[in-house]
Amino acid sequence: MNYIILDLEWNQSHSDDIESIVKEIPFEIIDIGAIKLNQDRYMLDEFNQLVKPQVYTKMHYITSKIIHLHMRDLMKGNPFPQVMKEFFNWCGENYIFCTWGPSDLVEMQRNMRYYFMTPLCDKPLRYLDVQKLFSIAYEDHKSRRTLESAIDFLKLPKDIPFHRAFSDAYYTAKILSVLPEGVLSNYSYDTFILPQSRNDEIYATFENYHKYISVEFSDRRDALNDREVMSTRCYLCEGTRNLKRKIRWFSANGRHYYSVSHCQIHGFMKSKIRIKKTPEQGIFVVKTAKFIDESTYREICEKMDKAKEQSKLRTRYREF
Repeated sequence: MNYIILDLEWNQSHSDDIESIVKEIPFEIIDIGAIKLNQDRYMLDEFNQLVKPQVYTKMHYITSKIIHLHMRDLMKGNPFPQVMKEFFNWCGENYIFCTWGPSDLVEMQRNMRYYFMTPLCDKPLRYLDVQKLFSIAYEDHKSRRTLESAIDFLKLPKDIPFHRAFSDAYYTAKILSVLPEGVLSNYSYDTFILPQSRNDEIYATFENYHKYISVEFSDRRDALNDREVMSTRCYLCEGTRNLKRKIRWFSANGRHYYSVSHCQIHGFMKSKIRIKKTPEQGIFVVKTAKFIDESTYREICEKMDKAKEQSKLRTRYREF
């Protein structure tokens, strides 16, 4: 399997007038850069092409300032569908996309949909977020450095300028090539295309947590009444029964829901549900589960008590 390290630059409406924004494609890709690494993470090839704009034919001043491109440069490029055809031919077969952060794949798929191109996948797309992998390898799993900061941290040479698609793909590939082998199993899932059926839902177990990505639901109530969404099975035992809940599902903000269950073998398991909106005004659920120690369990108990108290205060306020 090869690694395709991808980076994109895009333009947007040069005007702040909302009517000038094409909602189907708020960001138009203008620069595509990629590096191909083999399974041993050695460089095989490179790809770099400008895209001739079809939607926003004036350059946003911030875009031009950051990436040092002008519209006269872009007019020398080819239309997006043609560039993407060449890009996918270059990618070949049996590869995985790698990006610095999650946004590039979203915008690429949005641009592809605008031009009625065949989707990348018919369900959530597995890829490697190198920015996240860097944090797992060297920091706290949660923080997210800039690309240049990560290069400085690793003391890798800076031999070409940043903030162009090819150069940022090049530096991302440099980082990927030196990451510890063990972190590469921490895949991410792009949810531009959601699971189309229950069979396509994502169940992924990582080193210290489990992730579930649901099908689309019509609304929050529909999702929170779903057995699979609300289930709390031990992902290590792989049993079919829900664990005994020490803390029932609760929410402090209406977006995130928490519960704690107890497995007789593995101890306390925290589950977290995140409610996410779809462009079609539906919702889907990302649920994570991980095992915690007793002190973290007590912290969640305190969070639940605060959430209950705030709920009581809101109820009293409405009564007055």
